[in-house]
Amino acid sequence: MTLDALLRLRPYTLAGSACAGLAAANIMRPSSGFAFLMASALVGVATALDGAARLAAIALALATAACGWGGARLDALDRSVLVSRVPHVDRTLAEVTGPARYSRFALRLPVRVRSFGALRLSEPALLELPLGRAPPQGAVIATVAAATLPREPQDGFDERGWLRRQGIHVVLRGRSWDQIGQRGGLGAVADGLRRWLARGVAPGLHGERAALLQGIVLGADEGLSEELRNRFRSSGLYHLLAVSGQNVAIIAMGMLLLARLVAVPRWLAELAVLAAIASYVLAVGLQPSVVRAGIAGALASLAWLGSRPRDRWYFLLVGGGALLAWNPYTVLDPGFQLSFVAVASIFVLVPRIDRRLEGYPVPRWLASMLAVSAACGAVTAPILWLDFGRVPVFSILANVFAEPVMAPLLGLGLTSALVYPLVPSLAGVLAWVNGWFAGYLAACARLVGGLPHAQVSSQRAVLLLADLGILAWALTRIRPPRGQRALELGLVGVAAGVAWQAVG
Repeated sequence: MTLDALLRLRPYTLAGSACAGLAAANIMRPSSGFAFLMASALVGVATALDGAARLAAIALALATAACGWGGARLDALDRSVLVSRVPHVDRTLAEVTGPARYSRFALRLPVRVRSFGALRLSEPALLELPLGRAPPQGAVIATVAAATLPREPQDGFDERGWLRRQGIHVVLRGRSWDQIGQRGGLGAVADGLRRWLARGVAPGLHGERAALLQGIVLGADEGLSEELRNRFRSSGLYHLLAVSGQNVAIIAMGMLLLARLVAVPRWLAELAVLAAIASYVLAVGLQPSVVRAGIAGALASLAWLGSRPRDRWYFLLVGGGALLAWNPYTVLDPGFQLSFVAVASIFVLVPRIDRRLEGYPVPRWLASMLAVSAACGAVTAPILWLDFGRVPVFSILANVFAEPVMAPLLGLGLTSALVYPLVPSLAGVLAWVNGWFAGYLAACARLVGGLPHAQVSSQRAVLLLADLGILAWALTRIRPPRGQRALELGLVGVAAGVAWQAVG
């Protein structure tokens, strides 16, 4: 291997090694002292090597150190003081750290417990309250609550394991509550930014359209009905309710465009992009998809400021490493898995599908949407099946319908939030127009999600869909002579018909 090739591989190798070491901490947890000692020894060995051997030794040292760090973080996440208070009932003081979610019998919200009776602590927990008015995010509340353990696995859902991966080991069940203050620090900044965004995204709108706009811009589906959430899931559009790279890209492009209009120097515009991305990530919350997108956007701006090349693969690995360094359990989170494999499929598969579609009478914009939808649908289907036991069948169709309105919907929503404090009437007009886009998106979810067999859950159906995918892949490898494109389409159509009849 040449020196130039090694230098090109070095950033990916080192970033990938760190990610692998952090993820491996879920399997083995060496003590941090032993791991760092081994890493130091490997670095010493690397100094005596050169070329590919040196790179391999450094990568192994980095993976070992990362595994030690990951083990220490997992130990910290697994520690709980509140568990010792189960099943006591006592006066509780807690900060509300996220929006409330309503179920049929109660509302549940994430909190950070400050005190439980005479016990002073700072530990995350899940608070259950009776149905009714929910405490706002950022509020410091007082209640009398019972400390209980999360529910055992039932109906295919392991609540205890899901909460444990977030560092939550206790569910507090309270009754009435009183707000006695507001949290401070960076959390207060995030709460203020979220309120500002939520207030300006859909002024003048009510009901489903307002809830959908806030859900797409803020990555929160709490305001949507259960029926509409199910339609988004079955249609394959649920990913639109999670903040992703498209949101961050629109923010970055909007800031650069605004800077150009007011003749601001490019370096100052890039600094403004960094501030806007950081503010948006704080407002939305530390979801895996938005953290990944935020880190990628920030690194792109820093690359320009530092006159360095932009490398999307490196940005993806750094984003994954940052998430895993904070919480190595994140690698087990379906949102993390879906976000990263979808982005990787866009990098790897979309250019190949694009080239394959060049011979068909398909408009360029439609071919691009088909390529992205097909690539993401193919790689996310196994994860959806393993984690949720269901796979949407018509996700490509649904995404082709929905994609044309996503950019204007996000752009208008963010613009409305920006101008609302200055010109509320203009924000109201933008929100009114945006409401029609939101209505169209909800109609797409209901139309496609309501089709027969929109989701498949039986093993036979999933196997048939896999056969169809294999057939489609095989056809992409064929280089037929001119005039046989129709034969390819016919074979795919026949296979789809067989799968449809079998599923039915």
